[in-house]
Amino acid sequence: MILYNLKCPQDHSFEAWFKDSGTYDKQAKRKHIECPVCSDTTIEKAIMAPRLSSTTRKKGLEYETSTTNEPNHNNLKLNVDKSRASKAAREFLEIANKLQKHVEENCENVGGKFAEEARAIHYGEAKERGIYGEATPSEVEGLVEEDISISSIPWKKNKPS
Repeated sequence: MILYNLKCPQDHSFEAWFKDSGTYDKQAKRKHIECPVCSDTTIEKAIMAPRLSSTTRKKGLEYETSTTNEPNHNNLKLNVDKSRASKAAREFLEIANKLQKHVEENCENVGGKFAEEARAIHYGEAKERGIYGEATPSEVEGLVEEDISISSIPWKKNKPS
């Protein structure tokens, strides 16, 4: 499995998992990858930040970018900008809430039958439409292996009325 940062021509960024890079290439070529914000299917890979070693991530350290090609270990800093992080978290939650509202208003909730219904749509056994629901990790893995386009998005449980 591989995770890609993707973007559409309107600069909406999102992430998606693929079985391998070839699976991404096939789905992108067939326009099977859709922006979760605007539904555009002209998708390309976005620039991805390299992963740091797990020991560096666990320490909460990051390197500032140097303008020279020489390593500058004086630029090692503790990542403690909490106000910037909480602003980003609030913005993320606002976007996630808008996305959830859009999906709920425009797609059918198939609940725990998501994997079954996604397969039926993919293989032409059910009417093509937007659906959402729940799937186990093994069901998700099976859908990805079958080259069935799906996206996982953060979901807030609605409070009972």
